[in-house]
Amino acid sequence: MKFDEILTHLGDFGWYQKRLYFLICIPSFMGAMQALSVLFQLDIPDHRCSLGPNDTYEVQDAHHSSLINMSIPWETDKDKQVLSSCQIYQHPQNGSQSNNLTTPCSSWVFDRSTYESTLIEKFSIVCGDSILRSHANMAAFAGQMAGTLVMGLLSDIFGRRPVFMLNALSVAILSISTAYAPNVYVFMVLRALSNMTRIACFTSSFVLAMELTGPSRRVFVGIIVEFYWCIGLFALGLIAYFVRNWQTLQLIIASPTALYFLYYWILPESPRWLISRGRIPEAQAIIKKVASVNGVTLPDGMLEKITIDDDKKAVRVTQMFTTPYLLFITLVIFYNWFVVSMVYYGLGLNVQNLSGDIYLNFTIANIVELVSYIMCISLLDILGRKFLQCGCMLVGGIACVATLFPVIYGDSSLDWVTVALSMIGKFGASGSFAIVYVYTAELFPTMVRNSGVGVSSFCARIGGMASPYIADLGVLIGGDLKVALPLIVFGGLSIAAGVLALFLPETLKRRLPETIEDAKNMRKARKTNYTLDTIPEKSNSSDVKLEKFQSSEARF
Repeated sequence: MKFDEILTHLGDFGWYQKRLYFLICIPSFMGAMQALSVLFQLDIPDHRCSLGPNDTYEVQDAHHSSLINMSIPWETDKDKQVLSSCQIYQHPQNGSQSNNLTTPCSSWVFDRSTYESTLIEKFSIVCGDSILRSHANMAAFAGQMAGTLVMGLLSDIFGRRPVFMLNALSVAILSISTAYAPNVYVFMVLRALSNMTRIACFTSSFVLAMELTGPSRRVFVGIIVEFYWCIGLFALGLIAYFVRNWQTLQLIIASPTALYFLYYWILPESPRWLISRGRIPEAQAIIKKVASVNGVTLPDGMLEKITIDDDKKAVRVTQMFTTPYLLFITLVIFYNWFVVSMVYYGLGLNVQNLSGDIYLNFTIANIVELVSYIMCISLLDILGRKFLQCGCMLVGGIACVATLFPVIYGDSSLDWVTVALSMIGKFGASGSFAIVYVYTAELFPTMVRNSGVGVSSFCARIGGMASPYIADLGVLIGGDLKVALPLIVFGGLSIAAGVLALFLPETLKRRLPETIEDAKNMRKARKTNYTLDTIPEKSNSSDVKLEKFQSSEARF
């Protein structure tokens, strides 16, 4: 007897599974705050060259104002004159400065009207060193990619519970230590390692919960965790609004992870994994506990009939490259994952570069993301996967590209238009991120579905690593396109992904492909009543759905 048959008696989502699910949603909630806290910690305040040890960004008196005008050149930023952030006159003087040469400065003073302190100020990550901000954000995504690859493998070898506990201890130590980084390079290393362990905590516990959840509730379980992510973002915005010191903010969002050690007495090992490893007695003990908490009685002798499912044949995802058609749809899927991850995180980081209050912009972006999830969940089974994926990418992409017009042809009074178009772009990217999970799982045949989703997730990580550099293009280049340039790049890539998605087959109410041959014939597939939630009996339905939601790790 296989574990899925036992689950039908235990209950698809009983009290035991609900309690466990709540516990795994906590890492998602905490992970959202840790993942995007850099929006505030690495935000670049207004700054200029320092005139001495007692200098401040704020004008102290008339003499101070005169000294600033004598020492700091003025520059044109769009339609207004501002003090240079990186240059100082070699020979300060009154009157005309037309013949006065400028030189880069080595120390700065920062505007503290928004933040009490930031990492940018602490480590002077401005002017010639501004690229270090992009490096710091890239290191975080590199850590996530390493965590997905390495810790996922260790979880399959050693089990979900030990990998979770190892990383739970590590993420608490690393994320708290990040607040005391002595320089930007140590910060990058700690940030990368803490992100690696953070993603491992989430994925190992999430997979464990999914493996204990019955087929009828896996769609619900896979979707609701997205809302916990959004709640974490709202919580981050609220905390950051009241805590303007980067170090204090880091300690506040990191300290609760120290309580993860309590999971040692709460979190069970996955009985499905135990059975796959032949550790039947341990699996039987956990199954008995689940039955007891759920208030069900298992039929006599059921646990003694547990068998190991060892009849699956391994097929490599490269089988999807065997014909031009399969190669095309596979590359389109990979490209969509690459772009949607890049644009989602890139637009999130780009909130720093938009005009207006960063806390308000961040909150609006979170509301937009929440609405996009609700919209996609409501329409996914009505309009179809292809239409929504294409539509979200095109709407978001066109909105991002359209920011070129208010930036080039407008003035600062139209900054709100740029912000609004950026939020529409975020709406499209968030919706596409939710859709691409489902679409990918339905496009890959059963024989390579898990591998296909894994490679897609890897492509998403590469896109995430590239996103900080594109988000900071405006900061690095400057000029009139400072705000619009990242959005134009994100928009162009999104439009291309949306157009390519038009050439993918629709999967709504189609029989899911089980073999490579089925995948070749997807263009001719007729409509049926089959979706990812209603799979024919000859498919291993629980594995199909489980693979689908294991891909949720690409977000977290």
